[in-house]
Amino acid sequence: MLQIAVLREQTEQIIAGLRKKNYNNAAAEVAAILDLDQSRRTLQASHDEVQARANALAREIGGLMKTGNKAGAEQLKAETAELKNKAKQYSEELTALEENLQAALVKLPNTPHASVPPGRTPEENEVLLEHGDIPVLPANAQPHWELIKKYDIIDFELGNKITGAGFPVYKNKGARLQRALINFFLEEAAQAGYIEVQPPILVNEASGYGTGQLPDKEGQMYHATADNYYLVPTAEVPITNMYRDEIIPREQLPIRNAGYTPCFRREAGSWGADVRGLNRLHQFDKVEIVQIQEPEKSYEALEEMSLHIQGLLQKLELPYRVLRLCGGDMSFTSALTYDMEVYSAAQKRWLEVSSCSNFETYQANRLKLRYKGENGKTQLLHTLNGSALALPRIVAALLENNQTPDGIKLPAVLHSYCGFEMIN
Repeated sequence: MLQIAVLREQTEQIIAGLRKKNYNNAAAEVAAILDLDQSRRTLQASHDEVQARANALAREIGGLMKTGNKAGAEQLKAETAELKNKAKQYSEELTALEENLQAALVKLPNTPHASVPPGRTPEENEVLLEHGDIPVLPANAQPHWELIKKYDIIDFELGNKITGAGFPVYKNKGARLQRALINFFLEEAAQAGYIEVQPPILVNEASGYGTGQLPDKEGQMYHATADNYYLVPTAEVPITNMYRDEIIPREQLPIRNAGYTPCFRREAGSWGADVRGLNRLHQFDKVEIVQIQEPEKSYEALEEMSLHIQGLLQKLELPYRVLRLCGGDMSFTSALTYDMEVYSAAQKRWLEVSSCSNFETYQANRLKLRYKGENGKTQLLHTLNGSALALPRIVAALLENNQTPDGIKLPAVLHSYCGFEMIN
C-alpha cells in the first residue's frame, strides 16, 4: 500500500507512475484520496482541540472544588460533558473517515521503479539478456504432453478423475523428478544463505491482505469458506507474513528465507493451446526465495536474487532469457519485476519459470513491517521475492529439450538427486 505521506509529498510522481502501469483514472483517484486525507486531518485537529479544552476544564474543576466554588465547578462540568460528547462524535467520524481512506488506498497499485519501461502487453517487455543455445530437435520430436504419456510419468486423466482439470498425478520417475528438483532448489538456496522454512499452505485473510493478494485477487485464490482460509498461490504469502507486525532489529537484517510449498491458483478463464499440458496448472510445486532488506540495499538484493535464479537455470543446462517487465505487465504490488523464461524446443516458444520482484515499501506498509534506522527512527522495510523455481514449465522444458531416441537424458546436476540419469 502506498504511504499517504508520500502521496501528499510526491503527488505528481505517483500519478505519473500509476499511469505507467496503465492505471485508469489515476489523477482523479489520487485527488479523492488526498481530499479524504485532508478531511481526516482537519477533523483530527478539531477532535484534539476539543479534547484539550475538556482536559483543561477538568483541571479547573479540581481547583474550583478545592476553593469551595461548587456552582462554578458544576457549570464547568456541564461544559466538559458537552465537549466529551463532541469529542466522541469526532472520534466516530474519524474512524469512518480512516476506514474510507484505507479502502481507497488499498485499491492503488504500487508505482513502478524508474527503470520500468512503458508498455501495455508482454510483447513490450524489455529483453535484458539471453543465455545458452536453442536446442535443435529432430523432425519427429514430441511436446512434453506426448512424452509424459510415452514414459508414463504424469497422468492428467487420473488427476481429472480424482479432482479436476489442472491437477495432474505425478508417478514413477515423474514423481521422483519432482522430488529431486525440489531438493535441488532448496539445497542451492541454503548454500546461497537462505534459511529454509516450511510454512502452512493455508493462510488467513490478514495474511492475504498483508502481501497484496487481498482485496485484489480473490477470484484467483481457492477459498476454504468454512474457516475463511485461503490456499496459498505462492509461498511468498506465508513466508513474508511471518514478519507481519514486527519491528526487526537492524542487526538481524537482511532476512533471507526459502521454502517449498504446493501452490494453488484457479486461473479462471485460462484455456487454449498455450496452456496445454504442464504450461498452466491449478496445483503446482514451487520453491520460493524471500528477502527483507533495508531500503538502500534492496535493489542490490534484487540483482543478487536474479543471478541466483539464473545460476539454477545454467546448472539445469536450459537456455533462458531475462525480461524486465513493462508497466502494463507488472503485478499490482511490484515496483520492478524480472521474469526468467526458458526455451521449450518442441513447442518453439519461451515459457516463464520465475518472477523476481522488489515491492519496496508497498507490502511492508500493509504488513506494518519495520526496523529502526541509524537515527533510531522507525522505518518501513523493503520486501522481495522470487521463484527459485516453479516446477511445471521447468519439467516441460527438460523433457522436450533433452529427448533422445533412447529416452530423456537429464542434466548431470540432477543425477544424484534423482538416482537415475535417464527417463526411459
